[in-house]
Amino acid sequence: MIRDIKKGSFLDRSLNGTRTLIFFVLCFFYFLSGLAQSATFTNPLRDGADPWVFEKDGTYYYCAASENGIAVSRSDKLTDQGVMVKVWETPDEGWNQFNVWAPELHYIGGHWYIYYTAGAKKGSPFIYQRSGVLKSTTDHPFGPYEDKGMLYTGDNIKDKNTVKWAIDLTPFEHNGKLYAVWSGWEENRETDKTAKHLYMAEMSDPMTICSNRVRISSPEEAWETGGDLDLIEGPQILKHREKTFIIYSTRESWLKEYRLGQLWLENPSSDPMLPENWIKSGPVFQGSAQVYGVGHCSFAKSPDGTEDWILYHSKKSTKPGWNRDIRLQRFHWNEDGSPDFGTPVDPNEPLIIPSGEALL
Repeated sequence: MIRDIKKGSFLDRSLNGTRTLIFFVLCFFYFLSGLAQSATFTNPLRDGADPWVFEKDGTYYYCAASENGIAVSRSDKLTDQGVMVKVWETPDEGWNQFNVWAPELHYIGGHWYIYYTAGAKKGSPFIYQRSGVLKSTTDHPFGPYEDKGMLYTGDNIKDKNTVKWAIDLTPFEHNGKLYAVWSGWEENRETDKTAKHLYMAEMSDPMTICSNRVRISSPEEAWETGGDLDLIEGPQILKHREKTFIIYSTRESWLKEYRLGQLWLENPSSDPMLPENWIKSGPVFQGSAQVYGVGHCSFAKSPDGTEDWILYHSKKSTKPGWNRDIRLQRFHWNEDGSPDFGTPVDPNEPLIIPSGEALL
């Protein structure tokens, strides 16, 4: 038999309290749901160029050229890189005193490494640029770092003096072997108005290239040529399922026509050092009426691992030059397993933050 609950009784007060608690809990979850759906960001994120992000154990690490050196930051967000801390200063003499470009922070075999480009003489013409590597002396991404020297990027590995002009070097693992891919010149020259190609070599460890280079791609397609200088640069490795892609930048970096191309290693078991094993397509990402000269990207998963995002730079105006900012947007995958980058999102258009990113 159900008895009437007397108004004002202990049981009545308890039920009212429970109803109130449930009401506030529901309101709180409704608030969080609405906040999650409305939390947005806009591009550009910040000034800068050659953005690099590396994710490890749920944390994002960013790396960038700093005045006369290299800086690293740590964040739990893709929309905010956190505070940059300088971890390495260029030496007072040597091959890498000046012109630090496009550093990348990697974690390989239990150690942190930074791959970067630098030169022996300051400013233009940039004819002395070479690629080097730093190794953290601790297990900390903020160093301190030890300079491990210049990487060999030439055609006669027995003669280290035959190293060739090289920028934007990045390492990658394929079928248990380590490789490096970069942008370089066929021969060293006295002018930086020189065509750039993509080269690859084997690595015996993260600090040592152990083979002569192989040219795997040149700017030959109509969408890669047509300007003052034919070039391809900024190669980045992108893997999806069993597929391996090299996403690179092409056309002149100082022009609004700068864009992304793609190489696809169609057979996962094939040798990446054989140029014929790569299939070229493009442009896979290019500017619009509102966004100019998109290029030099890196990639990351959302904090919860459900989404793929591209971090890239673009020009601030259509005028020739290197005044650039950094942007972030989500991308998807085509049915054949290749990336679909879509089109650059217009400036100040609200975008939903990466899934799993902290709201507060």
